[in-house]
Amino acid sequence: MKGYQITFFTQQDRRHKGKPLAEWLLLAARDLGVRGGTVVAASEGFGQHHRIHSAHFFELADQPQEVVMALSDDECKRLFALLKAESVHLFYVKTSVDFGLTGEDAP
Repeated sequence: MKGYQITFFTQQDRRHKGKPLAEWLLLAARDLGVRGGTVVAASEGFGQHHRIHSAHFFELADQPQEVVMALSDDECKRLFALLKAESVHLFYVKTSVDFGLTGEDAP
């Protein structure tokens, strides 16, 4: 299939509707029918304000996170429409990709 790999960048302490933003994003994508997504915890990073965010032994609230998923064009449009409707402000990278399955279920 042709589509997009979307990577959203956030941090563990960001929340939306009472949930951690990364978790909310995964659940929203699942509810839209997206096939899967992954949250990747990073050890350190910086954002648009050039402030270093990092995971410390006693405090993980500032830990950077990435939410990665592969989507069809239609799934991508629906996800971004939801983000707009929910006024979710996130930095992302969108890359055109080919994706599919290997093994017994492969075409």
